[in-house]
Amino acid sequence: MTAPAVTGASPRPSAALKRLTGAVTFLLPLVVLVIVWEAAVRITQVHPGVFPGVGAVMKAGAESIRDGSLWMHVGASMGRVMLGTVLAILVGVPLGVLMGVSPAVSTFLTPLFRFFSVLAGIAWIPIATLWFGYGFGAIIFVIFNAVFFVVAYNTLLGVSGIPITLRNAAASLGAGPWTMLREVLLPGALPNIVTGIRTGLGFAWRGLIAAEMIATNVGLGYMLFLARDFYRTELIVFGMVVIGILWLLIDRLILAPLERRTIERWGLVRS
Repeated sequence: MTAPAVTGASPRPSAALKRLTGAVTFLLPLVVLVIVWEAAVRITQVHPGVFPGVGAVMKAGAESIRDGSLWMHVGASMGRVMLGTVLAILVGVPLGVLMGVSPAVSTFLTPLFRFFSVLAGIAWIPIATLWFGYGFGAIIFVIFNAVFFVVAYNTLLGVSGIPITLRNAAASLGAGPWTMLREVLLPGALPNIVTGIRTGLGFAWRGLIAAEMIATNVGLGYMLFLARDFYRTELIVFGMVVIGILWLLIDRLILAPLERRTIERWGLVRS
C-alpha cells in the first residue's frame, strides 16, 4: 500500500532572513561602487588632489572623527534640519487641512503653492541671507521653505481624498469640528502627510548643504567648503559620503518604515 503524499505550503522565510536579504540587496550596489572607484583610481593613476582613492578618504574620515570636527558638523546640520522641518510641519499641516475643507481657500492658494513649490529650497538662499544675515536664521528659513510647500500640498491632497460620505457619516453622528479633525481628517490625510514629510526632507537636506556652504561657519556643507579652500579633496569626498550615508539612514530606518506603517494603519480610512 502506497503511503499518501504529504502536501503543505512551503515554509516561508523568516523575518530576519528577509531583513538580511533586503540589507544585502541594498548594500551590494554601494559595495560595487566602492570597488569600481578604487579600481578606477589605481588604473588611471589620477592625482590625489584631483580625485583621491578609498584609503585617503578613509584616513581623512578617521582624522575628523578623532579630532571631533565630524561630530560638530553633523550635530549642527541635524539640529538645523530637524528644527526647520518641525516648524514647516506645524504650519503646513493646518494650512493644508484648511485648504482641504475650504474650496475657496484651496482655489485661491493652490496656484501660489504650485508657483512657490519650484522655488523652495536652494533658490531662497540669496534672499534669505539678505533678510536674516549669514547664520542660523537664513538656513532655517531655507529648510522651512523646502518642507512647507510639499507638506501643505500633500495634506491638501490627503484631506481632499477622504470620501465625502465618510465626513457626512461622522457629522450625522454628532462629530463637531474638533472631533472631525481628530477622528476623520487627520487620520485620513496622514499617509499623504508622511509622504510629504519624506519628500520635503529630501529637498531640505539638499537645501541645507547648499545653504551651509554660504551662510554659516559650521555644518556639513561648511565642512565641504572649508576643505576646498585647503585643497583637501579627500575630505571633500569623505564629507559627500557622510552626507549620503546620513540621508540613507534617515530615509531607510525612519522615514520609509514610518510611511509604510502609516499607510498600513490609516490607508483604509481613505478608501
